[in-house]
Amino acid sequence: MAGLLYGSGLRLLECARLRVKDVDIDAGRLLVRDGKGQKDRLTMLPSRLCGPMRVHLASVRELFEADRGNGAGFVELPGALLRKYPNAATEWPWQWVFPATRQYRDATSGQVRRHHLHETVLQKAFRAACIAAKLSKRATSHSLRHSFATHLLEAGYDIRTIQELLGHRDVATTMIYTHVLNRGPLGVRSPLD
Repeated sequence: MAGLLYGSGLRLLECARLRVKDVDIDAGRLLVRDGKGQKDRLTMLPSRLCGPMRVHLASVRELFEADRGNGAGFVELPGALLRKYPNAATEWPWQWVFPATRQYRDATSGQVRRHHLHETVLQKAFRAACIAAKLSKRATSHSLRHSFATHLLEAGYDIRTIQELLGHRDVATTMIYTHVLNRGPLGVRSPLD
């Protein structure tokens, strides 16, 4: 998950809410559905994560098949999709990429479901990694998204492309990351440097 936050520029909840059908390993892209502002967007799936993602999805598929064998394997569907496609809740494409470890029984339908991994799981793991690394500056899992944008800018990608990848409505929001391009006071470099 942390690799996707940094390598794809995802927000934490966008990552947690990824469904199997939103991951296109062969094309190297992710479809973020209903992101901030209720917008969908495409972003990249780093080639470095394609192999690990295949392995991960294979283990998630095993968990899903075991759940189905036990009469479970349901997931919550967005909007009115359950009425439109009654079997979709137990189909592989609709399963969470990062499923929770525990199941629950939905009070309304009685279905035994598995929700996506709760965002605090990654937040706690990230915090533990920061402590173990003895970082001198505060960092959160959202720092990975900021690093994604900052490193793309430093690599020379245009602001409009970065805006689309991040899903910002206004380019002014993306422009916040340009502060990293200023080196020293007033953007002037010392002659000693």
